[in-house]
Amino acid sequence: MAAGQSRSSNQLVVPQATNALDQLKYEVAQELGIAIPQDGYMGNMATRDAGAIGGHITRRLVQIAEQQLAGSSQFR
Repeated sequence: MAAGQSRSSNQLVVPQATNALDQLKYEVAQELGIAIPQDGYMGNMATRDAGAIGGHITRRLVQIAEQQLAGSSQFR
């Protein structure tokens, strides 16, 4: 599959976030030292590596959400 394509049935709540999430995926993979194939096909990637990327993305997204919530609560 080419970059940006997925067989996942999950749909983004904010479709415009696709590019930002892809960028985050590549940043996290680079930080972990995991090479993502240039063609974007991740079918040959080790499950452990894919899980590590997904786990770190989730942590990062939770951290971003917590920061936004903490910032917005100052104005209530």
